[in-house]
Amino acid sequence: MGRTYVKGLKCRLCGRAYPKEPNNFCPEDFGPLEVDYDYDAIRADFNLEAVRDRPRTMWRYRELLPIDGDPTVGQLVGGTPLVFAPRLARELGLENVFIKNDAVNFPTLSFKDRVVSVALSKAKEFGFDVVGCASTGNLANSVAANSAAAGLTAYILIPANLELAKVLGTQVYGAHVVAIDGTYDEVNRLCTQIAFKFGWGFVNINLRAYYAEGSKSLGYEVAEDLGWDVPDHIVVPMAGGSLICKVEKAFRELRELGILPHDRVPKIHGAQPAGCNPIVRAVQEGTDVIRPIRHPRTIAKSLAIGDPADGYFAQAVIRESGGWAEDPTDEEIVDAIRLLAETEGIFAETAGGVTLAATKRLVQSGRIKRDETVVICITGNGLKTQDALLPAIERPAVIRASLDEFTRLLESHEQHETAETPLAR
Repeated sequence: MGRTYVKGLKCRLCGRAYPKEPNNFCPEDFGPLEVDYDYDAIRADFNLEAVRDRPRTMWRYRELLPIDGDPTVGQLVGGTPLVFAPRLARELGLENVFIKNDAVNFPTLSFKDRVVSVALSKAKEFGFDVVGCASTGNLANSVAANSAAAGLTAYILIPANLELAKVLGTQVYGAHVVAIDGTYDEVNRLCTQIAFKFGWGFVNINLRAYYAEGSKSLGYEVAEDLGWDVPDHIVVPMAGGSLICKVEKAFRELRELGILPHDRVPKIHGAQPAGCNPIVRAVQEGTDVIRPIRHPRTIAKSLAIGDPADGYFAQAVIRESGGWAEDPTDEEIVDAIRLLAETEGIFAETAGGVTLAATKRLVQSGRIKRDETVVICITGNGLKTQDALLPAIERPAVIRASLDEFTRLLESHEQHETAETPLAR
């Protein structure tokens, strides 16, 4: 594929056009930039028959992603399963629940592999040799791994209080990891200064317009796996707010291309933890003003962005779709992680616990009806955030290698389960 469908960049506020370059804001009004596509050309070349014949990765939708030519980084990213979850559905009091499981994404077990493969492919097009990011964990893992595979030098800046599993999962790839004594927002500001001082390609700063487009592939996959349709509801975790915006954009583009009917618009719900909930608070208060959280306090560190870059746009997506937003507590998050694991055998990180716990609230409030179809987005793997579960998990019983002792243990389990089944916890 030698053709590009990208016309350039445009401001999301004023619509001013800019050329294809590593730039993330409009100097006229400081609005964020996004990719501007030639949809007439895409409509001529993008067809479902061709998509079906392509490998099961995010790049099967390549005409709708902002690279020139073939991807050079992350060619195997995406294609994660949409899992029908009947046991979870029964626990929620619903009939049709699906899990979009990006906890098994390649290569670093989170949806961030989607955005990073686009950003680093674009970085190579622009001729960057050094790349980097500000991250609360999953992005750090993905930039480090994909940079190693692409032969790029990576500098990763993180808050110093990240989970050790995520720090290890970044350092192992040989990236230069720098821990900052401060919040994510302070880390992000420093990265902005570094990117412009040294001329490096920071995926979520000067490459952000391209990077964010990778999230659309999650929406395309959901639609394809539902038979080129959309659910009645989709529940999406929010940190900076980009993912929820790009899922909406994916469905909108499919309608514009005539693949989805124009009346098939799902309700899009956002989820943040109670300890860092600026977008949820705006939705619930009925305002478009995002008031930053200066000191996030939550076990869901991957969502702990107190001043979300796309918060204004995220609240608009939720409101315009007829959706809602919820902010479960840490206790609800842990309970939801366990519920998903015990019903469907899927171990989600804390962000996934936020999404499922928010879904439970949406059901309890009547915003999701029993016979409606729901997709719950799980964006990262629980192996990355095991520390959050340790206080809630009992240590296993220890017995001697004796059949009698095992039999007594089994009897005690049966008595206990009579009063409380695993699913009731």
